[in-house]
Amino acid sequence: MASRKRLSSLSKQKLLSMRICDLNLSIESSPLAPRIRQLHAEMTQKGFRFRPHFWLSDDWFCPDGIPGVAIPFYLAHPRLIRLEREMTMDVEGGDAQWCMNLLRHETAHALLNAYRLERRKDWRKVFGSPAKKYPVTYWPRPYDKRYVLNLPNWYAQSHPHEDWAETFAVWLRPNSDWRNRYASWPALKKLLFVDQLMAEIYDQPQKLRNSRTEDPAQHIKTTLRDYYIKKLARYDADGPEFIDRDLYKLFGHPKRNSRDKPASVFLLRVRKEVTESVEYWGGEYRYRIDRAIRRMAARCDDLGLRLYGKEDKVMVELVACLTMMIVNKMVKDGFHITL
Repeated sequence: MASRKRLSSLSKQKLLSMRICDLNLSIESSPLAPRIRQLHAEMTQKGFRFRPHFWLSDDWFCPDGIPGVAIPFYLAHPRLIRLEREMTMDVEGGDAQWCMNLLRHETAHALLNAYRLERRKDWRKVFGSPAKKYPVTYWPRPYDKRYVLNLPNWYAQSHPHEDWAETFAVWLRPNSDWRNRYASWPALKKLLFVDQLMAEIYDQPQKLRNSRTEDPAQHIKTTLRDYYIKKLARYDADGPEFIDRDLYKLFGHPKRNSRDKPASVFLLRVRKEVTESVEYWGGEYRYRIDRAIRRMAARCDDLGLRLYGKEDKVMVELVACLTMMIVNKMVKDGFHITL
């Protein structure tokens, strides 16, 4: 097993060859510890007796029948956080605010299990049937005010359980000022219901008690290399699609004896900045956007396209083009959740 100190000094290739179970990780000695303490403080402020238990696994999740939360193993060590960012271009829960939003969200699922809230008629009347099948895709409506906003990609719209978890997360967050923030939204009725329900159960004993875990990191024998091969394959399965006409609109048709720089050189140079802009406006995964830009660059070389216009203008058009690809995909196929 690797010590925390040794993990920091390992090369990328040596790290990728290690099994997750051999990383010797713990929440107590990780950057997660103060964030979980903050969550407990927020629960205490609301008067809750309930505390979810946490463990490290390969993703964020709360299994049915368990009043606890799994957290991705890579958040337990700075070296693994860097590797996750290098491999996927992003880290889910990698900064303090995002991590807290996720902890509140997953705590809502754990609390749902602990108190069997989905069995209540009033809960079902507000959030819908918990028996609804989880979708592979969903079609978000960005301006639908029946749902609160906590996690990216309008996640509350994907399933009644997620609607509940997002609503609870907004309600729990300190200084969220949800009464005023959502004053004109139909979602306010859900927040008021959560406020009333929590006032009813906050000091009651749990109906479900156990300390079970599912797929704990210390039992996962997958190497980090295989973990990322599978993870990136899921991301690759549904990236934005372009056609040659899009590239001709951006760069024009090829001209003989042009001294202008290849379009691919421009695309690869601006891809980081463009990826961040498109992710902000389109809600797509950074890795998928980056892969789309790389494919565009390769196709530009095949077509012999070069950069004729001013870079600033082409860059704006590139962001618009990629964002429209995402919107078109969303309308045609729904928004794909990477599970």
